[in-house]
Amino acid sequence: MRYLSVEQQKDPLLLVARVLLMLLFVLFGWQKLIGFSGTVAYMTSTGAPVPTVSAIIAVVMELVVGIAIILGFFTRPLALLLALYTLGTALIGHHFWTMQGMERYANTINFYKNISIMGGLILLAITGPGRFSLDRK
Repeated sequence: MRYLSVEQQKDPLLLVARVLLMLLFVLFGWQKLIGFSGTVAYMTSTGAPVPTVSAIIAVVMELVVGIAIILGFFTRPLALLLALYTLGTALIGHHFWTMQGMERYANTINFYKNISIMGGLILLAITGPGRFSLDRK
C-alpha cells in the first residue's frame, strides 16, 4: 500500500480544516441573519454595545467572513480579524466570571471554546489556505 507524504496531504487537509473551522460560524451567522430581530434582542441581553450594529457585525463576521475563509479568499487577514472578533464575543457574550451555578459552567465552556477557536484561526493565518483556495488562483 502506498501512503501519501505529509506534503501531499497538506492542501486537502487545509481545505477540510477551513470548512470544519468555519462550519460553526456560517451556521450561526445564517441563523443570526434569518432571525435578525432575535439576534438584536440577544445582543441587548448580553450588554453588547449598540445592539443593532453589533448584530450586523456578527452576521458579517460569521456568515460573510466564514464563507470567504471556506473559499480561501483573503484567508490570512480574515482569519486574524475573525480571531479578534472571537475574542470579543468571548469577553462580551461569555463573561462567566460574573455568573454563578450552571450559567457560569456553560459560559466557562463557551468562553474557552472561543479561545480554542482563536488558536485554530491564528494557525490558519500562519499556514495560509493551501492550494485549494481563491488566494492561490
